[in-house]
Amino acid sequence: MGLNFPVDLDDWQRWQADHHRLQRMRARLTGGARDVPALGVAVRGSSPTVLVAIDSSSPSGIASLHGLLSRIPELAVVSSVHGSSEVRELLGGEESGARVAEIDVLPASLAVFVGAGHYLAAGAAAWKLASARGRPMTVVQHGLLTPFNPPLPPRAHVLAFSDEDGSFWASGRDDIGWTVVGSQLFWDAAGAAVEPAASGVPQYLGQLHGAELPRRGMTRAASRFWRETGATYRPHPSEVDRLSRVQHALWERQGMRIDRNRRPLADVGGPVVAAFSTGILEAAAAGLPSWSFYPDPPRWLAEFWERYGIRRWETDDDPTPAPPYPDVEPALAIADAVLALAEGAS
Repeated sequence: MGLNFPVDLDDWQRWQADHHRLQRMRARLTGGARDVPALGVAVRGSSPTVLVAIDSSSPSGIASLHGLLSRIPELAVVSSVHGSSEVRELLGGEESGARVAEIDVLPASLAVFVGAGHYLAAGAAAWKLASARGRPMTVVQHGLLTPFNPPLPPRAHVLAFSDEDGSFWASGRDDIGWTVVGSQLFWDAAGAAVEPAASGVPQYLGQLHGAELPRRGMTRAASRFWRETGATYRPHPSEVDRLSRVQHALWERQGMRIDRNRRPLADVGGPVVAAFSTGILEAAAAGLPSWSFYPDPPRWLAEFWERYGIRRWETDDDPTPAPPYPDVEPALAIADAVLALAEGAS
């Protein structure tokens, strides 16, 4: 099994929009509309060859891309989650020579375009620039892959967690290449490994915000797991919509503990359980016992668990093994790969 939409981004965006139609209806009724994020842009250096597009402030997004900012002396950054002054600070501020810029007047020296894909605002802007200059896009993997992931840009080169992930994301396309660099998120988790408590209350990682599984299915899974184990529910940072907040309040009235602390996953101490969260492997890398739990999983989810070696709470005695530990730190491997591309393009 590969991506449901392996080539056409428009098809993926229509599917995504269909799954968010309730939000669109609510915006129309209240007179609001989804804002197109303003892009923050800054440049460091006189002739940068690398542009980094940032579309996420999540731990996985930060781990996969932000390491480039300190390892590449001259570069440009476009971000949909930071303002231009914030991007300039990410690049070291005025002391480093970083300056605010405009997306339409970036240096002609740019030849390598790096991001998480071309499906969000900053990545789309980077892809537009890359296409105009006849360059492919380098895509850095930042999370586990499901069939619902957006397709890769044409001629993309992926910096992947594993060979299996590179092949899955390419989904049979002959214009896609990949290099295995590992996951910085898992590397960092392994570096912060702790001795798990002999016994502890399980933490169920929330994913109510996702479109991959129905909200009612995620709600039933979390409710059942809590009833059977007394687990604490840890909401995903994106569970801030009204329906999610109502569900959290209902669970709390029923006696479920909601952990809104947002402390690092390695600090939770007890077993970590989720449907398909990247946190399952992050916890395993940190030395915490972790499993999946989602009753009557669809075929894609069972295949997802098998592809990543994720163990099931109901049937497996041993927890999920830690992901392979690479010889080179992934952030360094990513920077080396990007610098090699930049040297080849100059």
